[in-house]
Amino acid sequence: MGKGAAIKQEAFREYENQTVLVVGAARSGLAAARLLLFLGARVILNDIKPQDGFALDDELVRHPRCELRFSEPAAPLLAQCDKLLISPGISIDAAFVKQALEAKIPVIGELDFATSCTDLDLIAVSGTNGKTTTVTLLGEMFKQAGRIVHVAGNIGYPLSTAVLEAEENDLLVAEVSSFQMETSTRFHPHVAALLNITPDHLDRHKTMDNYIALKKRMFANMASHDAAVLNYDDKRIKDFSESLTPQTIWFSYTGSAPNGAVLRNGQIAWLEEGELRPICKAQDLLIPGAHNVENALAATAIAHHLGVPFPVIAYTLKTFKGVEHRIEYVTTINGVRWLNDSKGTNPDSTIKAIEAMTGPTVLIAGGYDKEISFQTLAEVIIQSGRIHHCVLFGQTAPQIKDDLALQGYHAVRIAQNLEEAVRLSAESAALGDTVLLSPACASFDMFDDYEHRGREFKRLVHLLKAKGD
Repeated sequence: MGKGAAIKQEAFREYENQTVLVVGAARSGLAAARLLLFLGARVILNDIKPQDGFALDDELVRHPRCELRFSEPAAPLLAQCDKLLISPGISIDAAFVKQALEAKIPVIGELDFATSCTDLDLIAVSGTNGKTTTVTLLGEMFKQAGRIVHVAGNIGYPLSTAVLEAEENDLLVAEVSSFQMETSTRFHPHVAALLNITPDHLDRHKTMDNYIALKKRMFANMASHDAAVLNYDDKRIKDFSESLTPQTIWFSYTGSAPNGAVLRNGQIAWLEEGELRPICKAQDLLIPGAHNVENALAATAIAHHLGVPFPVIAYTLKTFKGVEHRIEYVTTINGVRWLNDSKGTNPDSTIKAIEAMTGPTVLIAGGYDKEISFQTLAEVIIQSGRIHHCVLFGQTAPQIKDDLALQGYHAVRIAQNLEEAVRLSAESAALGDTVLLSPACASFDMFDDYEHRGREFKRLVHLLKAKGD
């Protein structure tokens, strides 16, 4: 049917002739601006950074209803707008956002905006770790089942773009972050999965209670005929599960859930009314680690609930090769394997990557300081017996070094940047070792995002290999 086929008429009525100030000109902000223009809105696109740092196209630059305001603050522009749309990277505690709220200007995020424009079947996946792998795996399951699916959200493909490109009967799978939930009041997925909750982003959310509340908010508008897919093994999730309105579907790595997707006797299986239906062996997964078995269980629970046949689920589980920047194989140099886990942006994610290692490993870690503890990570590094050297860089390098020293671990080298970290890791690794980049931190001290960090790591590793050839 063409562009905008899945957009409902109410969206045109809501935004036509409205002036919307879009603050943040990265991917989601640009995508929201394009969707707003399609709906007939007037857009003021603003970012405090210069325009030449963003990937603007002619559609935005030349559009008569799009005004570009770069290298200037947002606050003076509020007087010109009917609504304020902010990107996920902007906190609701920002001064200009508070100013907008005081002036009774509606503040919306791209998540609410995009999903409120369509009646597509919407599946949401959130959690501290595992989101990207789970939504990508789930997307493959639906594709194998013959469905047209758009995997979008906090994954590099904005929801606004997906809504603009989708047809009426397509599926929308959204990776949802806690940042996106800060501005959410209307978000209503038909199926929502919460994979896990561990400490993260406390520099922004301040307390674990706030962080948990944002994760729980994903279910706020769901009805009793909707479904919440939950991790039975996560105490924080179980503690609030009974307060949710939608029906509960469990997944469980320990196999202890009363129903749902479970791991039993090494098999990913479906348990219903006491009957166990094996789907595939966990060892048949191509993606390594117990955490990826958890991701597979979550995807299985969602896919089965939405009618994907077990043979299709099994085939996809056995053939899925993983996602870029998630324990991604880069190359082998002089008998040393190099792995890119740049998506390891918190200690729990890096712990899972360490647990997936099977032999001697050099760990590259460090990055932006999110004000979280590395003590548990230090304990796992020592207890695993696999990490014989740590190469640390970024803002958190001194803190990680100190936490390791408190545990009696001193095989640490400090690098000034990622390039030096790669060089020092190569010096520390021996034949048969693995070098694992899994920073346990965000990337914003040195890079645009974890993808930028991962790409730069791979470039440096391939450059190292070329020098040795």
